[in-house]
Amino acid sequence: MTVNTLSPILYEQDFALWIEKTVSQLKARDFAEIDLENLIEEVESLGRQEKRELENRLTTLLEHALKRRYILMPDCYRGWENTLKRTQKELKKILRDSPSLRNYFLATLTECYQDAVDNLEDDYGSVFPESCPFPEITDVLLTEKFWQ
Repeated sequence: MTVNTLSPILYEQDFALWIEKTVSQLKARDFAEIDLENLIEEVESLGRQEKRELENRLTTLLEHALKRRYILMPDCYRGWENTLKRTQKELKKILRDSPSLRNYFLATLTECYQDAVDNLEDDYGSVFPESCPFPEITDVLLTEKFWQ
């Protein structure tokens, strides 16, 4: 087995070309030449990126739900509700594409709620409930107007 010393260098110098080359090697089943170390790192990174995206969207959902329920600014309600609906759709797509993240969604709900509260308290000078006042049921959070 030969050691591929060019791919790690290519990875550092031209990431797009490294991806193209790696995909070609995978399709050709040329496993001996694949830059396995960097490929593993990139696949792991994809998993972390999906989780971060879910966390960001869930935090946004909770922020806007808190604003809609606890901030008396009726002129803003429509915009907040539009963001809530759009974010629900995006979260449903993430879970559709990666159903295994459903458990992570529930596991990170408390942390995302605290992040949402932290983000809002200074901006609005309001005090929000210490624990999440919204249902901890994924389907309700993603399909219903739970913020009302």
